[in-house]
Amino acid sequence: MTKLVRFFIAAIFAGTALGAAPAVAEGPKPEVFQTEEGVAIRGYDPVAYFKAGEPVKGDPAYSTEHLGATWLFASADNRDAFVAAPETYMPAYGGYCAYGMALGGKVPIDPAAWKIVDGTLYLNVNPKVQGWWEEDTAGYIAKADEVWPEIRNQ
Repeated sequence: MTKLVRFFIAAIFAGTALGAAPAVAEGPKPEVFQTEEGVAIRGYDPVAYFKAGEPVKGDPAYSTEHLGATWLFASADNRDAFVAAPETYMPAYGGYCAYGMALGGKVPIDPAAWKIVDGTLYLNVNPKVQGWWEEDTAGYIAKADEVWPEIRNQ
């Protein structure tokens, strides 16, 4: 089975696994992965991955706007850290699936499928796909880095 086929199979099953997750906007996909309500990375705090070492749901009381999306944070300190240096905490590829980006597409994510590599946060569509991505992390990052500039605004 090719990598592309197994990815799409896993992504389809991710849809059922993420059934309770917020819906994703239809139509042209924005530069930042966001729900229909415009909330980035399904409402998880991007700073918490670095500071807490785990995904933490953000609180609407601590939010900011960046690149056309609303970012939620677990605390005012995390929000302020992001505002001061968003490039430090922004997930790669606008928060779209890193494996999907390596294959040429903007694919939704599961905030629990994540890894920090060389100071950059990478998210994936689900833990199974995360495992495939980790089989050749450097290779997939290199491929995704080539694709992202071409499709980031599509």
